[in-house]
Amino acid sequence: MAARAVLLMAYGAAQGQDDLERYYTHIRQGRAPSAAELENLRVRYEAIGGRSPLTDITGRQAAGLESALRRWPGFESTRVVVGMKHSPPFIADSMARLLAEGVEEVYGLVLAPHFSSMSVAHYLKEAEQAISTSKRRIRWIPTANWHLASGLIDLWAERIEEGVQRFSRPESVTVLFTAHSLPERILQSGDPYPEQIQQTGHAVMAQLRAPRPAYRFGWQSAGKTREPWLGPDLLSTLSSLAAEGKGEVLVCPVGFVSDHLEILYDLDVEARAHAKRLGMHLERTRSLNDDPRFVQTLAWVVAHARMAEAN
Repeated sequence: MAARAVLLMAYGAAQGQDDLERYYTHIRQGRAPSAAELENLRVRYEAIGGRSPLTDITGRQAAGLESALRRWPGFESTRVVVGMKHSPPFIADSMARLLAEGVEEVYGLVLAPHFSSMSVAHYLKEAEQAISTSKRRIRWIPTANWHLASGLIDLWAERIEEGVQRFSRPESVTVLFTAHSLPERILQSGDPYPEQIQQTGHAVMAQLRAPRPAYRFGWQSAGKTREPWLGPDLLSTLSSLAAEGKGEVLVCPVGFVSDHLEILYDLDVEARAHAKRLGMHLERTRSLNDDPRFVQTLAWVVAHARMAEAN
């Protein structure tokens, strides 16, 4: 039986205040941030307790995925290793370790359900570059997207049904689906990312029991660059909803699967403060994190990739 492994990839996070400059410099492809940029990041990290939980959560997801996969026929001895884009263990290093250990078949899974040439494609490329520089040849089976996996849709639908019950008038709630914004130039190449975000949202809402709340889409966490990014922005969307008299909003960040800075600060601190100024009641759905059912969904995605490859 071939030695199999899964390379589970995530964005990464600073390991603490002392790691912020290294982390930010890596994100900027070797260009050190200015003092003001670094201080802004430091303030954001302090607001969420000084450290992102992403690394720990990803580790638990990997452990859970390994356990779940080993119950699938053909995956009984499969290992799951983590590879991060911007913090240790880096994607290329984890792949090199698998190659050195003699693994013959590797499944690539990015913890981002929606494909973009500026996100998921970069993760997969880093893994593939590590393979290309090795003398060993393996069977590489990447998953480009899994935004309509039934388990994912079910979980988000349940999170929304749970979330609307936190409001005094559930029937008046507007669900606001969000995802990480990307530069608008992705639209010129027909990048599927915006459409896939909407497909997920529509599928989730179709899964809800009637009556279904109204819903919209917005973008969050745009980079501070001169070029335009996908909109409408989350904060401006909240302002528009408030102007329309819609004062109860449940944010469902379907573009993310784990708690990290963009959830704990951009939503729980920044967006919540903005909503409070507008006199709105804002809540967000619980993140999927290492929920056992989410881990089972990841296992299904990997097993489905194998079946698709075989066909």
